[in-house]
Amino acid sequence: MKKHQIILACSIVFTLLFYNESIGVNLAIFGLLLTGSICYFFQDRFTDRSHLILVVTSVLSCLAFAWYGDFVSFLALALSILFLQFKTQDSKLKIVQVFPLVFLNAFASIGRIFMFSQWLPERKIHNNFAKKLVAYFIIPTVFLIVFFTAYSFGSTHFSSLLTDYTLDIDIVEVILIGVLGFYISFSFWNYWVPEVCYEKNELLDNDFKNIAEIKNQSTFSFLDIDFERKSGEITLVLLNIMLLVFIVTYNYEQFFEVIEKSNLSADTHERVNSVIFSIIMAVGVIMFYFKGGFNFDKKAVWLKKLAKIWIVLNGLLIVSTIIKNSEYISVFGLTYKRLGVYAFLILAIIGLIFVFFKITKQKTNAYLANQMVWYFYGTVLLCSFINWGNLITTYNIAVNKCVEPIFLSGLNFNDEARRAYFSKLHLEGQIIEMNREEQIDEYQNKTFLSKALYYEFLKK
Repeated sequence: MKKHQIILACSIVFTLLFYNESIGVNLAIFGLLLTGSICYFFQDRFTDRSHLILVVTSVLSCLAFAWYGDFVSFLALALSILFLQFKTQDSKLKIVQVFPLVFLNAFASIGRIFMFSQWLPERKIHNNFAKKLVAYFIIPTVFLIVFFTAYSFGSTHFSSLLTDYTLDIDIVEVILIGVLGFYISFSFWNYWVPEVCYEKNELLDNDFKNIAEIKNQSTFSFLDIDFERKSGEITLVLLNIMLLVFIVTYNYEQFFEVIEKSNLSADTHERVNSVIFSIIMAVGVIMFYFKGGFNFDKKAVWLKKLAKIWIVLNGLLIVSTIIKNSEYISVFGLTYKRLGVYAFLILAIIGLIFVFFKITKQKTNAYLANQMVWYFYGTVLLCSFINWGNLITTYNIAVNKCVEPIFLSGLNFNDEARRAYFSKLHLEGQIIEMNREEQIDEYQNKTFLSKALYYEFLKK
């Protein structure tokens, strides 16, 4: 099947799935169609295990969206299918390039659609084609219209064969959905990769090239490599001392200083924000000093040791923050934000581990970005598969923390647990609960293609 045929077929399927429907099961079906098409038409390009993993995650993320229909599952679906397509079509390019390419093609496809020579096959019209068109289509059609008109005047029942039927179709909506489906299908199957992406792809490699040249490169033109190395050592010594003092004071305030319960929330948020900023800056410092020559400088032994100490100290800071966040949850209960803190801190630990590997294995800065893209993707997948709203509700009810009716009514996909708890204690979530129940009724009354299947298994 040729590219233009796949684009046309997907556009028609998109129109059939989304006409007179809202986003729901139809998007999951369309995602499965795209995944199946990639597997069928490009199976010869499936060369390693990552292709199979992406196929499985694409299918699972489509099913997750069909069940929940929320933004996280949509993000998982989009990333899974885009990663699978990108990995299949341009396996040599680093996966991190998918993000700028999606943004670029969102605008470029509008103009590229009209460059017909790039995606439509060239066809020459011969005389035989013109003869067949006139003989087999135009002449019979003209005679058919003339005689139908003549016969219609002689018989009312005959004319009613075609005139008594009306199509219950909104032509404008069909056209708009069709155009959107064609735009999405065209952008997906015929996306554009500028030459610069191939030319600069080696800059995203995990390993250095031209090591002999890199060894003697300095960051600043006005500083020799020896002065720069010494500057890095002084900087990291001072940063390690300052971080060590911060860790001591941070943990003293966290675990030994008496804090009023009313101020615990604000203080915890401020400290978590400072840790987040510290980790980002820590990774930035390492990437600044070890972007080139110092990875291979035999004289940079102390610089590497100080950098590793810096990584370990930041790891200790993360661990103490995880402990404090756990204490915070034990006092106030679970929320989406507190779970989000766990997610960020875990990703931060993974990032520091890869920074450590970057130094010990002499990898490029791009190595860190290439690895973290996959772990970020894995985090999104995990978030899309698990019903966090129900987890928060059941945990909070079990420990009797953060069980205010308004809060519980604002959580997603916790309706059975919430209803049972409210019924047991005769509670009301006020306007938020009313809006939530109206939303459930709205979902349950939608047509199948517009549904989120979670609501189908929820009692009315």
